[in-house]
Amino acid sequence: MVGKKISFIFGLFLAINLNAERIEVTSEDFFADEKALVSDLKGNVVIKKGDYDTLNADFVKIFFDKNKQPIKYVATGNAKFKVILNEKNYDGSGEELTYEPSKQLYTLKQNAYLHEMQTDKKIYGDIITVNQLEGTYKVTSKDKKPVKFIFQIEDKK
Repeated sequence: MVGKKISFIFGLFLAINLNAERIEVTSEDFFADEKALVSDLKGNVVIKKGDYDTLNADFVKIFFDKNKQPIKYVATGNAKFKVILNEKNYDGSGEELTYEPSKQLYTLKQNAYLHEMQTDKKIYGDIITVNQLEGTYKVTSKDKKPVKFIFQIEDKK
């Protein structure tokens, strides 16, 4: 089945409660270890939550709790995401992207980038943390590298 895209809804492996948003995952390869409570997704991985939030990567490892609910997603290789924060659309990327659903927390590491699409604000750093619950983001850099923030201002004349 090499080269064929495997598409599935996590209903078989996850016990998603009726109030939760639907999670849809597509990838070229899928491996699940129910004893270790992990799943590995490889090749053109797309994880979509609800109508907008999306995570894309070459590889994603999903960690589950004993009730088979996802507790952490770790994406690598062309890791990118789209998310709504304070009613604004953001996209971002990094060498590694971690998402913790219970905290609604995204962490972008290494060559991290965050872009607010409505105002075209762009932020660059080593680590960017986006907290959907609190509506905040934090940017840090290592090795005394500067954090870079790019935005437009209107010139009033």
